[in-house]
Amino acid sequence: MRRSGRAEAARGNGAPRPDAGRLAEFGSALVAFLTALLLSLAVTLAVTGPAFAIEAERAFEDPALQKRYEDLNDELRCLVCQNQTIADSNAPLAQDLRREVREMMRAGRTDDDIRQFMTERYGDFVLYKPPMTARTYLLWSAPVILLLIALGSVAVIVLKRSRKPIEPDPEEAT
Repeated sequence: MRRSGRAEAARGNGAPRPDAGRLAEFGSALVAFLTALLLSLAVTLAVTGPAFAIEAERAFEDPALQKRYEDLNDELRCLVCQNQTIADSNAPLAQDLRREVREMMRAGRTDDDIRQFMTERYGDFVLYKPPMTARTYLLWSAPVILLLIALGSVAVIVLKRSRKPIEPDPEEAT
């Protein structure tokens, strides 16, 4: 069955486009470039990865002590970075605090002794989870208080607007 000339013209008459070869060459070149780029990125990350490590060596041979050391480092805030633990920070102060924790653990101090030493020296701010004390009640309750104030304000505004009579629009009256 023969198609109309219009259908063949719309279909392209089955003949390959003259620029199809260049498009295929460009596509294969692009794939080769992206493959080379990803491969070089992977090699770069594999080679330089250890350079970004905070502590390349383990602090303790005993796995239980190492776990305890890592847990303590995750509980203490870097006072320079402020939103990182000393385990995540490479600041000089964080390095000193990690060294101090290591030495205190080797001296046989308990986790509570180490936390107490750090809070006496740097205040409650050094703890990533500050304790609930009389001084920190406002800190812990502030989100709830602010939420209650916001909800109360919204309620007052809604009540005032709902009690206000609706005045007819002067343009609609005419």
